[in-house]
Amino acid sequence: MNTAVSTKNAPAAIGPYSQAVRSGDTIYVSGQLPIDPATGAFAGDEIRAQTRQSLTNIRSILEAAGADMSKVVKTTVLLKDIADFVPMNEVYAEFFAEPYPARAAFQVAALPKDALVEIEAVAVL
Repeated sequence: MNTAVSTKNAPAAIGPYSQAVRSGDTIYVSGQLPIDPATGAFAGDEIRAQTRQSLTNIRSILEAAGADMSKVVKTTVLLKDIADFVPMNEVYAEFFAEPYPARAAFQVAALPKDALVEIEAVAVL
């Protein structure tokens, strides 16, 4: 049985999808743009601030599902510019400890609202 997960501490879905879905003991967090849920705006215009907000949104959604960042087993990082990989990675490291989640990171042609980064996650309870 699939159950939608939502919280006001992360941006509302801007389309026909859930912030996350719990299926059994697995939580699938939709890609999170760097939107500050308090303002509805991006949390800055550079990669560090945007990465921090995307990961903060993921953390808030996981908390609503009864989990935390230590339960993340896989992430996918979408970057507007792969040249931002190093500063993104520096901020990313602030949110995770060993054993680090598996991860894919790559450059894409464009992201919604012209974001610099979008991050999705899979976690287990």
